[in-house]
Amino acid sequence: MSSAKQTVSHILSLADIKVDGDRPFDIKVHDARFYKSVISSGGLGLGESYMDSWWDVDHLDQFVARMMAANVSQQVKPSPAMIHAYLAAQLFNRQSVKRASRNAAYHYDIGNDLYERMLDKNMIYTCGYWDKASNLEDAQLAKLDLVCRKLQLEKGMTLLDLGCGWGGFAEYAAKNYGVIVTGVTPAYEQVIVAKQRTEGLPVTILQGDFRDVTGTFDRVAAIGLLEHVGPKNYRTLFTLSNKVLNSGGLMLFHTIGNNRSTKFVDPWIDRYIFPGGVIPSLAQISRAIEKLLIIEDLHNFGPDYDKTLMAWHHNFMQHYDELSDKYDERFKRMWNFYLLSCAGMFRARHMQLWQIVMRKIEPSAVYRAVR
Repeated sequence: MSSAKQTVSHILSLADIKVDGDRPFDIKVHDARFYKSVISSGGLGLGESYMDSWWDVDHLDQFVARMMAANVSQQVKPSPAMIHAYLAAQLFNRQSVKRASRNAAYHYDIGNDLYERMLDKNMIYTCGYWDKASNLEDAQLAKLDLVCRKLQLEKGMTLLDLGCGWGGFAEYAAKNYGVIVTGVTPAYEQVIVAKQRTEGLPVTILQGDFRDVTGTFDRVAAIGLLEHVGPKNYRTLFTLSNKVLNSGGLMLFHTIGNNRSTKFVDPWIDRYIFPGGVIPSLAQISRAIEKLLIIEDLHNFGPDYDKTLMAWHHNFMQHYDELSDKYDERFKRMWNFYLLSCAGMFRARHMQLWQIVMRKIEPSAVYRAVR
């Protein structure tokens, strides 16, 4: 047995995973280059070797959940990719206005055909709320209504929807709560769909960066934006939100949460899925709002993201034949790795999902949290 194979086999054994075992989370290695790839490049090598079909596993989500629960990443030395990511995060603002636009286009402009088939009919690309829901459609509608209730929306209010995606939340809030919405996203393909979806409603969709926003609003929502903002820009986002929020107003941030503070994301995710993405910790958020905003409510329903991701994966696989002419087998494996590995991370509780309600530091009515 080569030293690389021996090392990787030992690391896997810490999570009770076997090479060529017969359990759903045991891996099958088809190409011996897999071992050196993992040793030299860590998570990046693991993901790339999966994309290249060097190994397989029946249930990738279970494999990742076990690896995360056992903290096996601590057994692997920092790879060159991780060191590079760390240095880049220290030296550069990887989420500047120009870079943020490029980053958004890389992920969100790859094709609405993919997202239409993977997501629910409202094309909501954030965690659903499964408290009383039994399917993806209901979970996403429950999440949208939860946000509206937490923001205490009333007819005639003005709402700023930062990172509005394909316009699903803007449409829901305008239709069901009678609010006047301004949605902002840097992704061109999202703007097209969002404008079509909200036609005839009191909704304005703008293509641009959150830093370009002007005006004032009664409420601010950012559902899935904070993950793309980056640590160097957290204070800028919260300062902007504070500036545009009317006195007595509320804002809500729906974001994936990290158990620890970091300035960069997993190198594989950064290279193939979300360039420039960083998952914030509560400590980072707290520091960024100090002397600026107060937190009225913090709600964690991270396990619901596991269910959401598995539902997205089911839809993707169910409709892949309709997409295969445009998205080849390597893309399919890449997308599988993305969705299922993220599901495994949430299942192991290495990632959380937070909804945080904030307001300006000012005398105001007592906030009563809803669920």
